[in-house]
Amino acid sequence: MNTFGHLLRVTTFGESHGPAIGCVIDGCPPGVAIAPEDFAHDLARRATGRSRHTSARREEDAVEILSGVYEGVTTGTPIALLVRNTDQRSKDYRDIARQFRPGHADYAYWHKYGVRDPRGGGRSSARETTMRVAAAVVAKKWLAERHGVTVRGHMAQIGDVLPRAHDWNAVEDNPFFWPCAEQVPELEAYVDALRKSGDSVGAKVVAVADGVPPGWGEPVYGKLDGELAAAMMSINAVKGVEIGDGFASVAQKGTVHRDVMTPAGFLSNHAGGVLGGISSGQPVVVSVAFKPTSSLRLPVEGVDVDGNVVDVITTGRHDPCVGIRATPICEAMLALVLMDQALRHRAQCGDVDEVTPRIPPSADA
Repeated sequence: MNTFGHLLRVTTFGESHGPAIGCVIDGCPPGVAIAPEDFAHDLARRATGRSRHTSARREEDAVEILSGVYEGVTTGTPIALLVRNTDQRSKDYRDIARQFRPGHADYAYWHKYGVRDPRGGGRSSARETTMRVAAAVVAKKWLAERHGVTVRGHMAQIGDVLPRAHDWNAVEDNPFFWPCAEQVPELEAYVDALRKSGDSVGAKVVAVADGVPPGWGEPVYGKLDGELAAAMMSINAVKGVEIGDGFASVAQKGTVHRDVMTPAGFLSNHAGGVLGGISSGQPVVVSVAFKPTSSLRLPVEGVDVDGNVVDVITTGRHDPCVGIRATPICEAMLALVLMDQALRHRAQCGDVDEVTPRIPPSADA
């Protein structure tokens, strides 16, 4: 399936080395002001080639709005967005067209479809996420204007390196989306050495939505946290998702994990803003684990489509750590899930008035 969402439905199409990639956003309410230049900021945050720490591929990522917007506002009809690919080097993949790269989707794609596009990974390339980020520009704007919700993220770990401090103001001032400015030179040296060695490493990204009202989500099959987990797992190279404290909850006592409520606010947010599958009014917090990049120039033994043993060497332009530019992608999936859930909540429970005084997100709020 290439379509995501229920009332807000996003369909992406295109391959890494095809002529273009695009998406169709169906279900967006009318009246949202959108212009082509609105997409530039977030697409630039996601893009490769903006620093020496990511793939050298440099795409223009200029968005063409083909439908669904008239005189600068959405009409309520499907919004079609197109981004043309301008910097492919398909010849880099000629030698591996009949080989299976370890850790890639090559083998699985071959057995599912009986054919695959080897150029840059085709649909399994992170290039596809460009259109998720583009679609989320609309979602972020609607969430902010309609509900006062803001979505942001940061990288919380690269390899075995953890932030020594947390300052949201530092996140957008470095290519790693790192929340501790004093560590940036250390990270630069770390990734430079990694790239020189030809190896790669994984990362963890945290996405946070502030201002989410209580009530979004479903109690069983449409759980907010369940759909967030599925959305994040749909991102290329993701191997783990946590809501709130996630796996750290295993070692916690119940007296610690439960988020005590007072008239002044919640005293903690171990649940990550979701209770019983429904938003609690606290910040929604999602952590996402990315595996190490599998495209390496270091040779490794593998097999080809005929079952022969071959030496696999991946050439081309690749990230030493895909997590470096994953923050905008995680933000995008969080925003898209929240907008879809908000529309579904409005459809079923829009007439439900405030039934009890709302508890502030935290006692410090």
